[in-house]
Amino acid sequence: MPPVLATADIGSNTVHLLVGRVVTGGVQRVCNDSEWLSLGQVVSHEGEVPEALVRKLVRTIASFKAQAKAFKADKLYCFATEAIRRAGNHGDVMNAIEKETGVRVDMISPTREAELGLAGALCDRPKEGKFLFAESGGGSVQVAHCLGREILEESSLPIGTGVLIDQSELYEVAKEKQVELLESLVDKSIALLPPAYPETPVLACGGVARGLWRALHPDGDPVLWREELEYLTGVARRLDQSTICARFGVKPKRADTLLPGSIIYRRLLDYARVSHLTVSLYGVREGALLEMSEGRLEGFRL
Repeated sequence: MPPVLATADIGSNTVHLLVGRVVTGGVQRVCNDSEWLSLGQVVSHEGEVPEALVRKLVRTIASFKAQAKAFKADKLYCFATEAIRRAGNHGDVMNAIEKETGVRVDMISPTREAELGLAGALCDRPKEGKFLFAESGGGSVQVAHCLGREILEESSLPIGTGVLIDQSELYEVAKEKQVELLESLVDKSIALLPPAYPETPVLACGGVARGLWRALHPDGDPVLWREELEYLTGVARRLDQSTICARFGVKPKRADTLLPGSIIYRRLLDYARVSHLTVSLYGVREGALLEMSEGRLEGFRL
């Protein structure tokens, strides 16, 4: 039987633990746990990770290490993405985690994040030919033009949902000027992307895309259409958080991402000149487990 492996992803919305086995055709999940810390939003506002949040992050990684041990994982690989990259005190944060838990944190580049995300997404949504890969989190959006498993061009856009919420001051029912600012911030970033190939299929992964998928498609259909995203934008801009939660069956923190998330992916469809996108249930964490199983990533031995 394949060994049990674990990875902890310090993302810009959530800190996430995945324990699983790499099997033929993908990853068999053993444990999938997360803690919502909103690091992207906090770092966008304050420029660093405050001490109280550092302590909470340390406790979360310590808990994840204990869970990985309980599930008899051989190794744990811990990595951080955009929020930690942008934090002025990221060195202190990573040192605190290693000192308190013994777990070394690998602060990966945007390109590396796209590579791991693509490897994971192709497990359950295989694609051939040219397509656009997009992963939106709380701190950034990774956009890559791909040919099969090869990344041809990759860009990292500073318009994750946490950053957009902070920059537009979107903390209540959206006002018209806040929605206009959201759309302007997204449009300005997407305008910097290289020209898209005509009618490029779009493959999306990550928590924001899965949040949109769960809200719109409780039936599990992985294809999201532009009209559905436009509908979600129109509804989410008029409702408060509790009503969004009740209507779409999402948790409060995820409800806050539906408006900026639907704008991001609607604009990416316009950029690619297509009418729909496919959502993968896998992503960077599954990609990390794949590379660990192949000996391309070294984790902390438990």
